[in-house]
Amino acid sequence: MNVLLASSEVHPFSKTGGLADMVSALGKALARAGHEARVVTPLYRGIRERFPQMRRVDWHFDLPLGDRHVQGALWSLEMEKGLTVYFIEQPGFFDRASLYHEHNISYADNAGRFIFLSKCTAHLARYLPWRPDVVHVHDWQTALVPALLLQQQRAEEWGNPPPTCLTIHNLAYQGIFPPGAFALTNLPLEFFTLEGAEFYGHLNCLKAGIEFADGLTTVSPRYAREITTEEFGHGLDGLLRRRQKQLLGILNGVDYDEWNPAHDPFLARPYSVTRLAGKAVCKLALQQEVGLPEGRGVPLFGTISRLADQKGVDIQLAALEEMLNTQMQFVLLGSGSSAYERGYTALARRFPSQVAARVKYDEGLAHRIEAACDFYIMPSRFEPSGLNQMYSLRYGAIPIVRATGGLDDSVIDFTEDTTRANGIKFYEYSARALAKAIRKALVLYQQPGLLRQFQRRAMKTLFHWEQTVQEYLKAYELARDFRTRSLLS
Repeated sequence: MNVLLASSEVHPFSKTGGLADMVSALGKALARAGHEARVVTPLYRGIRERFPQMRRVDWHFDLPLGDRHVQGALWSLEMEKGLTVYFIEQPGFFDRASLYHEHNISYADNAGRFIFLSKCTAHLARYLPWRPDVVHVHDWQTALVPALLLQQQRAEEWGNPPPTCLTIHNLAYQGIFPPGAFALTNLPLEFFTLEGAEFYGHLNCLKAGIEFADGLTTVSPRYAREITTEEFGHGLDGLLRRRQKQLLGILNGVDYDEWNPAHDPFLARPYSVTRLAGKAVCKLALQQEVGLPEGRGVPLFGTISRLADQKGVDIQLAALEEMLNTQMQFVLLGSGSSAYERGYTALARRFPSQVAARVKYDEGLAHRIEAACDFYIMPSRFEPSGLNQMYSLRYGAIPIVRATGGLDDSVIDFTEDTTRANGIKFYEYSARALAKAIRKALVLYQQPGLLRQFQRRAMKTLFHWEQTVQEYLKAYELARDFRTRSLLS
């Protein structure tokens, strides 16, 4: 099967979160399963310099964007047999300091930037000599592709366009813009209705994708159920209930080429489930790196996170205030809301021997935190899939998670199964409930034999993409069946 993937970020070229990891890993998994995957993504600043082996393609974009035309170029890089990445070069849109915003302020022209990316994707789907059997788009930034392909089928007599599949990574981010932004799509007004891209008078890119894609997936079974409820539906729950038969929840896999403590180049010492001694070395090395007192006897907790309300930052700060009167250390890596950034840096100043805060993005440090920590905290208000809890399992950092979305699907609490327990769950969204979970972790830490059992179970809990990719192939078949039925009806 030929699969054309489209995403606004793809690891290792660009990344703000799990979207980049997932698309990269899915492309690899498809290729290694004998399929051919090609990925479309922007050529952001610095990518060409970091990957000089990429090549310019003899291809030129000249596409309408409202009442003007925008030009672009195409670059490609063959990652491995069966996997090619296409980069859309448009310096005015993508040669910027960041992907989506600067100083926590979104770029004013984000609608135009990602409508252009969607149009480039649709153009490639139609005109590449290599013809995709399915076009798989991700999140709001490419969610207009299904509508664009449908319009080309209707108005330009494209007889048999490929079916489309949309993956919703986080329903909270929908790409909502003023109504005037719809003109940039150059779609007829019949697409800007209650049954289309219109949402309370505004353009909603993700809603358009949910309406017009042939297949829908999201990144965990529980989240697929949650987003059909008013609590988690962010105003689209009615639409998602209507399309529930086309909606599949597929738990993300982990790219163990990238995340494996046995051969992780970022670590001070490799280790594995049968040879755990290296984890203690990694703990001492991280304590030294972030300026915490070195010692194996103190439990080390960690969090790597975007600092936003969704991630449970508010209850974590409050719980830490309560728990730092005990013997424990905590290290944070992340950035986001300036208020939360100040909250963690202030905590580190007040408790310099217990708290280290690194307000930035650092891939290597993220790996070292996973390897060094005894416990990893993810207290999310909601979490579509989550990857860090899966990384922490592999690295023997016992996850402490709120039972929501993919966190609930991937972590097993002692109260659920005493023989398979690999983490600690709490249910109520409150600082009190999180503090209680941390106290359970401290009790567990005082029982080295039981802690080692948890670590070994955690490290044996694997989420292989070889299994996950089969679920996506089923989703593609369902999308193709839906397209066929639509054509016949």
